[in-house]
Amino acid sequence: MIDFIYPLGATPLTPEEQDGLKLKHITTRGELDRWEQENIQDAIAWLKRVRNPDILNEDFILELHKRMFGKVWLWAGQFRRTDKNIGVSWLKIAIELRQLVDDAKVWVELKTYPADEIAYRFHHRLVWIHLFPNGNGRHSRLMADIILTGIFKTEAFTWGQDDLTRANDIRKQYIKALKTADQHDYTLLGEFVRS
Repeated sequence: MIDFIYPLGATPLTPEEQDGLKLKHITTRGELDRWEQENIQDAIAWLKRVRNPDILNEDFILELHKRMFGKVWLWAGQFRRTDKNIGVSWLKIAIELRQLVDDAKVWVELKTYPADEIAYRFHHRLVWIHLFPNGNGRHSRLMADIILTGIFKTEAFTWGQDDLTRANDIRKQYIKALKTADQHDYTLLGEFVRS
């Protein structure tokens, strides 16, 4: 069993969720991070092969998470079934995701915000909903980048130019930006995503 040590802002897994680890030979957080990162690289390769995906679609959002974590976790691509220290009640996840997808389609169609703002608002709401037991930050950051590159044909965010899974000052800035966005002030998040 892995000794799960979580960085600032990470959501702890329940024992049942931990049991969903497919790779029983993993014993350290470092090994888990390496396997997850390899799986994420596979998902990025898959994205390059998919032609004109319907990005703002619930099925795509779930499939992306499954592609990112499906070799590591049994529950990859499935909504969480427990409440967490962050996120909406697990019973409201599907409703909140549907509303986010619908909102984002309107933002794009009506050009409600500039491209960057649509992407980071989408990212923030996806993190706020917290669809999955694990991987929400990495998933929502990749979704924001896909919105930028796939819909707006512009460059992906730089996300502080660091690994946001590590406990460091850049992660602290990111978490602070998300918490400020929780109060409907997106200034810090808008600055952070291009830093």
